[in-house]
Amino acid sequence: MSVGRRVGVWGALGGVVVVLAVAITATVGWRPLIGPAARPLTDRKFESTPARVERGKYMFTAASACIGCHSEWDRTIDGHPAKAGAEGAGRTWADENMPWLTAPNLTPDVETGAGTWSDDMFARAIREGIGHDGRTLFPVMPYARFAAMSDEDLASIVVYLRTLPAIRRALPKTKIPFPPGPLINSLPRPITAPVPAPDMSTPERKGAYLVRMAVCAECHTASDDRGNKLTRLDFAGGFPLPDATAGHTVTSVNITRDPSGIPYYDEALFIQTMRTGRVVARKLDDMMPWASYRNLTDDDLKAIFAYLQTVNPVKHLVDNSLAPTPCPVCKASHGGGDKNSASPRAAVD
Repeated sequence: MSVGRRVGVWGALGGVVVVLAVAITATVGWRPLIGPAARPLTDRKFESTPARVERGKYMFTAASACIGCHSEWDRTIDGHPAKAGAEGAGRTWADENMPWLTAPNLTPDVETGAGTWSDDMFARAIREGIGHDGRTLFPVMPYARFAAMSDEDLASIVVYLRTLPAIRRALPKTKIPFPPGPLINSLPRPITAPVPAPDMSTPERKGAYLVRMAVCAECHTASDDRGNKLTRLDFAGGFPLPDATAGHTVTSVNITRDPSGIPYYDEALFIQTMRTGRVVARKLDDMMPWASYRNLTDDDLKAIFAYLQTVNPVKHLVDNSLAPTPCPVCKASHGGGDKNSASPRAAVD
């Protein structure tokens, strides 16, 4: 091969490399290839106090409902609470049609749980999405929402987890399939500055924080086919929640003030629903973790309701008593989907 031809070939290959580099930079970025952004672990230690243990228990079992993901469910009890004696000991997500996903054992067992994890390993996992072993956590763990968790609430949860009885329960490791496996490396965001206590000056502002910690929008907002939340449909339902054990999929409902949502709720009905898992006589599906949220205080439930009254009313009917039909608003199929309109004014009032 002549010198000129070799130069031409290498020049063409160089051009392909440049084009690929630009394409990667402009689309998925380099994190899927080089790994997540992660700050180095520190030796910080959270002081245990009775107040922190109490607050941490409240956050773990009620406000953030962590116990619902990190415990086996007792399906013999209304609301499917955590099985007694297995609180925080982890579970696989086969029931949600994700058998490759495991919510780990968070109890202090040294061999099968989190007994060897440092406080900062917990902190980095909860708010930044980096597991104790440095891998990116699958975003069903809502670390993007928990990034706003105050330093004090974070410390309280970690302190409380140290008080759980050590439960020896070996679970399979999470093995995220391709392509989401490498793609989620772009999600973690290191937190290097203090996260102050939230503004609790009004019920609405307090409720905004609690709604974020309870991850309400994650379930009550539809997603596109790539898993991105449709922010124009915030709190308007349309997210499928499969329950493989029960053999059905329930779709989250619209909880905005629009007539297609829950305009008939008042504060008393909201609290009653969260406490009992029933809207008067109609039972909520047990995929709604009301068994955890029922443990919120009246003041916190009132604050959550006050905040929900401020969110934008969205026209999007979801009715799980009806057969699934294609919905022109969220582009998915769910009960009542064909009763929605795709007109420009239909999605947002």
